[in-house]
Amino acid sequence: MSWQPEVDEIAYRHALAAQLGGEEKVARHKAAGKLTVRERIDACTDKDSFVEVGSLTGSGQYDSMGRLVEFTPSNLVMGRARIGGRHVVVVGDDFTVRGGANDGAVGEKLIFAEKMAHDLRLPMVRLVDGTGGGGSVRNIETKGYTSVPTMKVWSQVVENLSTVPVVSLALGSVAGMGAARVASSHYSVMVKGTSQLFNAGPPVVARIGQIVDKNELGGSQVHTRNGVVDDEVATEEEAFERVRRFLSYLPSSVHELPARGDTSDDPKRRDEWLLAAIPRDSRKVYKIRPIVECLVDRDSFLEIGRQWGRAIVTGLARINGWPVAVVASDPYFYGGGWDGPSSEKFTRFVDLAQTFHLPVVNLVDIAGFQIGVEAEKAGIMRYGVRALAAVYQATVPWCSIIIRRAYGVAAAGHQHMGRFNFRYAWPSANWGSLPIEGGLEVAYKAEIEGADNPEQKRNEIEQRVRSLTSPFRTAEAFGIDEVIDPRHTRALLCEFAELAAPLREAGAPRFGLRP
Repeated sequence: MSWQPEVDEIAYRHALAAQLGGEEKVARHKAAGKLTVRERIDACTDKDSFVEVGSLTGSGQYDSMGRLVEFTPSNLVMGRARIGGRHVVVVGDDFTVRGGANDGAVGEKLIFAEKMAHDLRLPMVRLVDGTGGGGSVRNIETKGYTSVPTMKVWSQVVENLSTVPVVSLALGSVAGMGAARVASSHYSVMVKGTSQLFNAGPPVVARIGQIVDKNELGGSQVHTRNGVVDDEVATEEEAFERVRRFLSYLPSSVHELPARGDTSDDPKRRDEWLLAAIPRDSRKVYKIRPIVECLVDRDSFLEIGRQWGRAIVTGLARINGWPVAVVASDPYFYGGGWDGPSSEKFTRFVDLAQTFHLPVVNLVDIAGFQIGVEAEKAGIMRYGVRALAAVYQATVPWCSIIIRRAYGVAAAGHQHMGRFNFRYAWPSANWGSLPIEGGLEVAYKAEIEGADNPEQKRNEIEQRVRSLTSPFRTAEAFGIDEVIDPRHTRALLCEFAELAAPLREAGAPRFGLRP
């Protein structure tokens, strides 16, 4: 006798699992404009590459003879796949089965998936749609008792943040532990209008007297502006494309180095408009993103976290094919002065570069940390010193280009001064402990107030001091490597990327995601 009956049962159980939460619930899910969990996995990964693990997990109902009569599949689908030809671990919540709540050994499957990513040294991709293991009040009646909250999976989640790239997509209403899984990522995305994220949903929040809908409470317009989630997109397909792009810049784990990409963009390419990119009038602003995009390889800049911490721009790019982490000041927000969120964004991004061995390119135009009563009340210095710590803990190659201002403690952290780093300045650069504006009144207070004409005296002193602030004066004292023609910047960055490539060390000290 063969084992054909059991093999037939395998196929039968797979067919039942493929029905997800049933025809009616699947139809309702798709009517909301969302793909099913298996459609999501197929759309996110390379064609026919998904190998499921735990496909038979679920809850079976049996007759008196022990024969399977009904089957509710686990609402977590997981396995290995390829993205861009590279192996990854992918997990997806099935909202059509109990809204993604803790059923069908979800907790154990989550732990297994995170361990698989860690031990096989593979990127982790989470497609989150529900509580994702957080459980349901209905479980109280099912179990007959309540459980003390635990997070058995969390040791693996934390370990993975310092070991493999972790990407999470919020693809529906994500609450509790599901929300925590999204936030505990190196890169996270929400779909505008269909994704929400919260500690507790509107029915629970209503108990404290706040009557709001789910988008008001936790839509992408909330969490991509407070830094909980990095970016928002218009469709699920666009979210999957972001996964592919983000992972393309990173190694599979900290035990490898990022791979070099296309090198067809000429390292000696010159963009003439850079010569006038920075206004001579220091009170005028300029757009930093076009500058970034013309210095890196064409179409290679992937900005991360555009809607929060807006005094800086952060993103991944390639320079002569080499993946790099780019930080750039944005004078359109607070004049380039860093607030708490900007400092936190900088810290998190430098940690990402350090963890995955990405050289850092820092385009500096820093007026300092924000000043004033509100800034002090917000604890800006606490956030600021964390940013400085991130710089001074980093060991990856670093290149700073001062394109305009570099003032105060914030500017002092433009690179680690105890290590060799590349440091250039454009002719438009100026720097100091304090900006001349405001600093004169402190340094020359007695002289100005004692003059017959204080305003005239102040102007005389300012003119005298400004004559000494030329970057060429600092270059004479070797306080800067070189003052460079802005049009030569790309060529110098390509040299930096080439020299930095052999200096990257797989398995170097790593910090994961700073708490």
